[in-house]
Amino acid sequence: MRTIQYNRAEAISYARRWALGRNPRYFDFSSIGGDCTNFVSQCIYAGAGVMNFTPDLGWYYRSLYDRAAAWTGVEYLYNFLTTNRSYGPFASEVNESSAVAGDIIQLGNSYGDFYHSLFILRTQPTILIAAHTNDALDRPLSTYDYAVARFLHIDGVNTY
Repeated sequence: MRTIQYNRAEAISYARRWALGRNPRYFDFSSIGGDCTNFVSQCIYAGAGVMNFTPDLGWYYRSLYDRAAAWTGVEYLYNFLTTNRSYGPFASEVNESSAVAGDIIQLGNSYGDFYHSLFILRTQPTILIAAHTNDALDRPLSTYDYAVARFLHIDGVNTY
């Protein structure tokens, strides 16, 4: 296994291409709980190029019926990215000022339950995001109503 750099430019390009549409290669989860983390996973994959096919704990998508929980679940994606020591992308939780374009934001309620994943397109002079479910492109983070936010910096990608 070797570690490669996450291609932020490719991830951002993908986000801009598909923020207001749907890539037909992936199921649209909007009507069954939300498509936000599915979209964010697609963006990360565009910049990583490596999935992790570990049963139960991996991060992959083959079809609606053959995918990891981390591909579409907010908490599962967080857990995968912050603990992954095997194949695929890995991340660390950082403060807002350390987040950069190509990173991830997850929004939570006052109880600490996280419910929405956003993809960062730009951080200066203000954070702009791309998102699915309520589709957004270049939407300021400041326009969202949330109690807490966590920022995930993609540190790299472990490849075969």
